[in-house]
Amino acid sequence: MNENAGPYEHLIIFDTTLRDGEQSPGASMNLAEKLEVARALADLGVDVIEAGFPIASPGDFEAVQAIARQVHGPTICGLARCNNADIDRAWEALRDAPKPRIHVFLATSAIHREFKLHMAKEEILRRAVEGVTRAKSYCDNVEFSPEDASRTELDFLVEVVEKAIEAGATTINIPDTVGYAVPDQYGAIFAHLRKHVRGIDKVVLSAHCHDDLGMAVANSLAAVVSGARQVECTINGLGERAGNCALEEVIMAVRTRGDFFQLATNITTRKLHHTSRLVAHVTGIQVQRNKAVVGQNAFAHEAGIHQDGMLKERSTYEIMNPEDVGLPKTELVLGKHSGRHALRERVLELGYHLDEQQLQKVFENFKVLADRKKTIYDADVEALAEAVMASGPALWTLEAVTCNAGSGTIPSAAVCIWHKDGTIVREASLGDGPVDAVFKAIERVTGIEVELRDFRVRSVSVGEDAQGEAHIEAFYNGRSVTGRAISTDIIEASALAFVQVINRIAMRKAQSRLHPQTEKEVPASTVV
Repeated sequence: MNENAGPYEHLIIFDTTLRDGEQSPGASMNLAEKLEVARALADLGVDVIEAGFPIASPGDFEAVQAIARQVHGPTICGLARCNNADIDRAWEALRDAPKPRIHVFLATSAIHREFKLHMAKEEILRRAVEGVTRAKSYCDNVEFSPEDASRTELDFLVEVVEKAIEAGATTINIPDTVGYAVPDQYGAIFAHLRKHVRGIDKVVLSAHCHDDLGMAVANSLAAVVSGARQVECTINGLGERAGNCALEEVIMAVRTRGDFFQLATNITTRKLHHTSRLVAHVTGIQVQRNKAVVGQNAFAHEAGIHQDGMLKERSTYEIMNPEDVGLPKTELVLGKHSGRHALRERVLELGYHLDEQQLQKVFENFKVLADRKKTIYDADVEALAEAVMASGPALWTLEAVTCNAGSGTIPSAAVCIWHKDGTIVREASLGDGPVDAVFKAIERVTGIEVELRDFRVRSVSVGEDAQGEAHIEAFYNGRSVTGRAISTDIIEASALAFVQVINRIAMRKAQSRLHPQTEKEVPASTVV
């Protein structure tokens, strides 16, 4: 469904889940996961995908380049500071995109000028113009962001924006980088720029808000009311610190209150829930139950008065239909007699893009699961697909695990693990509990010890025979490594997730031997 129907003006949706969203602690994605999210964003109908920060690391460059080459439909954007090396690297990553955009930024607020950049206003103006000019030499579509714009003096902000437009910027983004603004003030910045900047009618004004005070969506909508026609946002509101403006909330606010905003988007809203779940699974950052639009309780009613009203007329307590955001009223039930074709159709309907090898693996795991539980729900199928997508090169494979625990018993575990060279290693260990014993036994087999930072187990579907998903976050050599796995046996799921962590560490060690150059790190203060 194309939401851009009727007489309403178009609102551009700029998604930065893969750039700003990935900067959330623990939210890093590998290349395959980024491509899957990018394809989902294209299916969703976003206008612009900010695919990453190419200069940040070889991995970021590779991801932006792959998305530019493989994901079609949206404009593909790469971030760059206002210096030649950043801009050149961004273009190198983006050059194969049918619709590329270079997004350059430079801090402008007094506090950033004095303490971070150590630059005078004149130097800021010169660097901004040079950055936009260089980006413009590569492609026509150039966005400029004066970082920390909401804390920048209005007269200087007018001057910087005017110079950027003269240099060729086609989009001007006004970031509330630290979430400091309030709606009336933030909207007034846009009104001031529209009144005082020469040439402002030639560009698209954009809002980029962080949620430090819980006002990212409200601020973004205030900017829209004051003339912004692009909103920069992320799925589930992911982002630095408290996060960014949540895409799904902006979309449904504009759609539900069309009478007020009189704007339309290209978003297919019924795909919002699936995209939200995909990003949650890929990043390991789950959506809170009472999250607006896509939370588990967003369309749940428990109070008797509410239930009575809903039975009489849905609109008494619901301003949106759950079907509009992709929440089905019923789930397709699959069982042990379902065939591969039925599974393929359901996987596609749920929005997953799997190749034949991946689909075959999902089908094999589906048959095993169907023998363990009576009913398989959509959430089970999603979990199976996500587990296959998350799997990487496996040095170690779990063959069997057993444990012993209980009152008055010292917890113990034994594992049987296959190495890719064909050997099978068996080991046992004691622990503080059955899961701890399993992890220690795996560490003994592999010789890799990690610092466990987070361990969570949750049900991914309903019923007594529901699958459990284990999520692990560990530290190794100062870097975060995550793993997740599913099984009807939570001990097995935990062991599989831990082996996935071990395999990712082993893969990193192998890559470091092949590529001894360390990845460059970009200071956190350079984030728009």
